[in-house]
Amino acid sequence: MDEKMTRLRASELEDSGDVGNNPTANLTMGEVIAARFNRRDLLRGSLAVAAISATLGQRALAANEQPAKKGMAPSFDFKEIEAGVDETHHVAEGYDAQVLLRWGDPIFADAPDFDPMSQSAQKQSRQFGYNTDFVGYIPIDGSSDHGLLVVNHEYTNEELMFPGIGVQDSKDVNFSKMTKDLVDIEMAAHGGAVVEIQRRNGRWEVVKDSRYNRRITAETPMDITGPAAGHERMKTAADPSGRRVHGMVNNCAGGVTPWGTWLSCEENFNGYFWGKVADDHAEAKNYKRYGLGSPAYAWGKFHDRFDVAKEPNEPNRFGWVVEIDPFDPTFVPKKRTALGRTKHEGAAGITNQDGRYVVYLGDDERFDYVYKFVTAGKVNREDRAANFGLLDEGTLYVAKYNPDGTGEWLSLVHGEGPLTEANGFRSQADVLIETRRAADLQGATKMDRPEDIEANPATNRVYVMLTNNTRRKEEQVDPANPRANNAFGHIVEMMPEGGDHAAKTFAWEVLVKCGDPSVASVGATFSSETTRNGWFGMPDNCAIDSQGRLWISTDGNSAKATGRADGLWALETEGELRGTSKHFFRVPLGAEMCGPCFTPNDETLFLAVQHPAEVDEGAPSTFENPATRWPDFKDNMPTRPSVLVITKQGGGKIA
Repeated sequence: MDEKMTRLRASELEDSGDVGNNPTANLTMGEVIAARFNRRDLLRGSLAVAAISATLGQRALAANEQPAKKGMAPSFDFKEIEAGVDETHHVAEGYDAQVLLRWGDPIFADAPDFDPMSQSAQKQSRQFGYNTDFVGYIPIDGSSDHGLLVVNHEYTNEELMFPGIGVQDSKDVNFSKMTKDLVDIEMAAHGGAVVEIQRRNGRWEVVKDSRYNRRITAETPMDITGPAAGHERMKTAADPSGRRVHGMVNNCAGGVTPWGTWLSCEENFNGYFWGKVADDHAEAKNYKRYGLGSPAYAWGKFHDRFDVAKEPNEPNRFGWVVEIDPFDPTFVPKKRTALGRTKHEGAAGITNQDGRYVVYLGDDERFDYVYKFVTAGKVNREDRAANFGLLDEGTLYVAKYNPDGTGEWLSLVHGEGPLTEANGFRSQADVLIETRRAADLQGATKMDRPEDIEANPATNRVYVMLTNNTRRKEEQVDPANPRANNAFGHIVEMMPEGGDHAAKTFAWEVLVKCGDPSVASVGATFSSETTRNGWFGMPDNCAIDSQGRLWISTDGNSAKATGRADGLWALETEGELRGTSKHFFRVPLGAEMCGPCFTPNDETLFLAVQHPAEVDEGAPSTFENPATRWPDFKDNMPTRPSVLVITKQGGGKIA
């Protein structure tokens, strides 16, 4: 086997938008930051806080109702772990990390045990799925010791799942060893899972005989709801109504609503489709904007609906936010089209001061946008069922960041501005099916891969994870811009005007620019209190605990990229310690850190370890010869993506 870099599935899906697919001349986030932070890049600590008043306008300052407090003690009380890379996971001293659910674990009382040598689609549909991403905890009767875990299964790695296969999506192999049986297993390993869990005698357990447990796959029937439901562009031979689709794919991050439903988000759906439409086909420009044309899976070889030459409308039925009721295993999942069609990273929301629900959304591709959706109706806290259509009516907005530290939310509503029939939008359905093109025309700000976005209910600030953008060129930025070739990403903090998340204006600030601050050319801006173990690159997901503290998980650190594994970091957002980061957990070789989620009492932290052994250098990692056999470390077991439970030894709150 050649000693050459493995072609990573995650990287391939991300790189489908390398250039990216955004052809507009809209300002990049880099150009905006450059204009704003020309004189402020060297400021740190209290000097940076003081500089805000000199740099922001009065309107921006007014939007930040709770300015940072000076002189605060550190928020996080734990001994930082060492950064590095090896075959296993590491957690801060004084904490236990329990593997709760692994790929293939049975989640029903009658489900078969995992046998990687005789797997089938039927078995997989009764077992925990593959690459674990978003994790949400929904209490049962308000308990922090008994609840439902909802988990996304984003994608599959055939070379790590199946014996004798190796990497199949390279040009020289072209899926030659993939069979329909293997594809069907992959489809069953996608989607998500609902699992009842309970803490007994200090240890978390899966309740296998639970009436709530459920697997959702790429074949699960789902309803299409909202303005795009039933539109001609949503109809196929198998579904002439345009209102029913099978499955969800590439579900990345997500959210949990106040009424206890799970929002699961389809991200890189483009990689699942074979074939192409003619250049003069009505959907040709639409599909180019979403990056179709380079399949990462063999599904279209065996299932006509994933071949656009045979079902040209099928891709329009993917790329949505899916709402699922975890308390009803018969509930038909709903693709809520009012929230737009993009490569959704997540859908985290907050109940606004007027009772409406606001969902923040990132479109995870280089040079794409930040969105929010504001419901027309209000959250009904007395009648849970009354909220189940709330996400079908409302207004979708896209963000424009101004150089003076203010921002605008531009509405994506048919008939407003350029969103007219003259530009190809005949209805709101067209606007939502082609959300990216609508945002292009409105003049939204190009961003550096917007991933997870979370609103902090304690402060009303909103945090945007911008993972990286190595395709931003020097000529696109001012010399004082944070970075061209932004390999390490940054985090933007947004403050809605008057604390109103439905407001059409906001203030914004760069919280940190990521990377190693000891390397001057990197241009990182962590606080000087951050240690050599505390800095991170490539922020991806984030969580805000019940104390209002920010936790960051990463995707892209590796022995090759940074000399350290991905993991979880605690990041200070207030006072003189603002921008100080501490290292709490790290994943095994080749893995990505996903799904940080706390129980309401902050005494349990759930983490998802995705694609362990998916290395970016050396010999390709395979089923027979993985870079790590985490978490089982048995010769007869492959590496297995898993969900972990972190608890404090002796009890108490995390950190």
